[in-house]
Parts: sequence; C-alpha cells; structure tokens
Amino acid sequence: MTEKVRSEVDKFMSGLIRRNPGETEFHQAVQEVAESVMPFLFDHPEYRKASILERLTEPDRIITFRVCWRDDQGNVRTNRAWRVQCNNSIGPYKGGLRFHPSVTLSVLKFLAFEQVLKNSLTTLPMGGAKGGANFNPKGKSDEEVMRFCQSMMIELSRHIGEDTDVPAGDIGVGGREVSYLFGQYKRLQNRWTGTITGKGLSFGGSLIRTEATGYGCVYFAQNMLEHRGDSLEGKTCLISGSGNVALYTIEKSLELGAKPVTASDSSGFIHDPDGIDEEKLAFLKDLKEVRRGRIHEYAEKFGCEFIPNERPWNIPADVAFPCATQNEILEGDAKTLLGHGVRVVCEGANMPSELAAAHQFLAAKILYAPSKAANAGGVAVSGLEQSQNSLRLTWTREEVDRRLREIMQKIHAQCVEYGRRGGDDVNYVDGANLAGFVKVADAMLAHGIV
Repeated sequence: MTEKVRSEVDKFMSGLIRRNPGETEFHQAVQEVAESVMPFLFDHPEYRKASILERLTEPDRIITFRVCWRDDQGNVRTNRAWRVQCNNSIGPYKGGLRFHPSVTLSVLKFLAFEQVLKNSLTTLPMGGAKGGANFNPKGKSDEEVMRFCQSMMIELSRHIGEDTDVPAGDIGVGGREVSYLFGQYKRLQNRWTGTITGKGLSFGGSLIRTEATGYGCVYFAQNMLEHRGDSLEGKTCLISGSGNVALYTIEKSLELGAKPVTASDSSGFIHDPDGIDEEKLAFLKDLKEVRRGRIHEYAEKFGCEFIPNERPWNIPADVAFPCATQNEILEGDAKTLLGHGVRVVCEGANMPSELAAAHQFLAAKILYAPSKAANAGGVAVSGLEQSQNSLRLTWTREEVDRRLREIMQKIHAQCVEYGRRGGDDVNYVDGANLAGFVKVADAMLAHGIV
C-alpha cells in the first residue's frame, strides 16, 4: 500500500470512527474493505466524486426496539433487538437474525456491511442487512423461545417483506426459531410469502439450506486449490466450531477426500489425528444438533485428546477452516498456523480472522479466502429458497447443490478477476472486496443521490 493510499484510508477511517464511536467490529470490517477499495477509487474518480464508500458505510436505516416476553415462571423479561438495513441497491435487503448475549449494534453493523458485498458476489439480486437480539435461547424451553420470537415478530413484521427485507437464521436462530418467527409473521400478515428463509422443508424451505454454508466453504477451498493445480484430496484440515457451518464443512471435506481432525465449542477443542470419519461425524451431529452436548464427549467416546479453553490453531495441518465466530484467529494464531504448514485458510464464520492475522496470511501469499467470499453459500441458497417460493416450486437436492457449486465457482472467478497479482497468485481479499463493491457502486451511481 502506497503512502498516499494509506493516508487516505487513515483519513477515511478517522471520520468513520468519529461518527461510530466504540463500534470496534464495524470499524474492523470497514477498514479491511477500505484498504482494498481505496487504490481503485484513485483510478476511478467517479466513485469518489459520488462519495460511494461513505454512503455504503452509512446504513440506510437502523431499527432498534424492545422485546417483552414472559418466561415459564411468569416473570416479564425484556430484551433489545435491532434490524440494520444497510443497502438495497441491487435487491431487497437480505441477511440473518442472530440471538446471543454478545449481540450489539456494532456486531450487527459489521455483519450487515459484510452482507452487502457478500450478496453482491453471489450474483443474485439481494441487498444487505442483519438483525438480532441480545436474547439467549440456550437453556430456554421451547415455550419461552416461542413467546420471545412471537413478541419480536410483532415489531419486526412492520419492516420486512418479500420485496423489502428477507431475514434468515444465524447464530442462535435455527430451524426452531425460524419456524416460530415465520408462523407469527404469517398470522400477522394473513398471507403466505417467502419473507423468511431457512424454513422447514414442509413449509417452503430449501434442500441443502442447512448444509449450504459449510458445503460452499469447502467448494471455495477446492476452487482455490484447483486454480493452482491442486485439490483437497489427502489434505489434513483444522475446523473450529461444531455448529451447522463446522459440521457440514467436515462432511463435504470428507466427501472430497480430505482428513478433518478437529472440532470445537466454547469449552475447548478435540484433536482426532485419525480423522473424523462418517461414523464419528454422525456421533458429532447427534451430540451437537440433537442432544446439545459438549465437545469433550466426543473425546471420551473415541479416545482422542480434548484441549480445554483453547482453539485448534496450534495443530500442524494443510488447511484451516475457521467456522466458529468473529476474531477467533489472532495475529499469534496466524503465525502459528503458517509456521505449522497451513497453506489454505478458508473462512466459514463471519470475519473470524482479526485484521493483523489477515495481514499475516496475505503477506505469506497463502490461499486465504475471506468470509464474504468463502461463506457466501449460505445466503446463496437462501436466495435460491426465495426463488423457489416465488415460483411455487421445490427443486431437488441435486439441483440445489449444482446451483450452489456454480455460484461458488462464479464467486471464485470474480475474486480471481479483481485480485490477480500475477500468474496463479491471487489476493482473494482484494478480489472479493472489489468485485462486491463495483456491482453495488455501479447500481448506486445509476440510482442517483438517494
């Protein structure tokens, strides 16, 4: 980065931080994009003249509201909820809902901003949004979760719709929560529309939606390797997390001949040097999706090592798939991964690498796929669910998987086009940021100053 570009990025970020104090996750997400986009803006003054980057980092609107509900003991409980509608230049707002005590406006603004560029990369007509609440569904009864979701939807329903804003699930919002939210929306609106994605298969959901983020992440890793004449076959893989993204990253990596050796939750991680095979994965799915148990039970069952209160980045491997949460790879972790031979990092979670860690991967010129490209498979299949709802059709598993593979190939091609550094060397961060930005920016220019 030249001194001129660095100065302009610093100036831009200074203003953004002043306008959005204390929102560190949002600052981080914007800075990564600004570092990629600023050189492009110098070469294309029409975007600077129209203040596209400034407008893109100011959400169209932020809705903040109170959610009151009654627990099983009869106590009245109060939570805070948000919907950040960031940009709808290329289509209706689209993005998940997250239920977790760690949910803050900063987290949702970073996720909504990332969602704009991620959705642009899919080539589907979707804008970007994100929402959620500081409600914790863990430990709550089904009745309590239902009452919370129904109360939340009373307000949220005013701001969403199939041609306005289409929410989906995210951390803490799985099939149960989506079903309660959709049921209440249908009751309030007195009509059936595909306004929420991630629905059950019996009422408009899409096959492979649950698997899509993990599958797509592995497809993207395979695309990167194939671009260099390699493949996942025989590669040892580190996976963090044990939710949907991690489980189906494990499943698809197995299918493509890799050897996944780790999984984790908030208590620590397991290292199975023999590999997590189909039988072990079935146990892990039952443990985390059905019984909601802890990861150490896997170690006890299969006689492998459980490392408490740590993440799996100190294990030698070829490929790392961070699939747990934001900023789980710190700068020191990045150095450890590189020192232990990892040459592919493909992000399944949203922004799992802190900025200093991302800089380490870029400097090492490994295959490093940022989340907005690598984990776009989830929202891509959400978009396909919207299409099926509009057409009143249900596509087969094979058809959805084929479309998912094609979308991930298109995303990879865009990253290569905008991020090529020479030969087979690609800066996938620059590629993803620029490809996502240009499509949205051109639409914003066409719409005028709105």
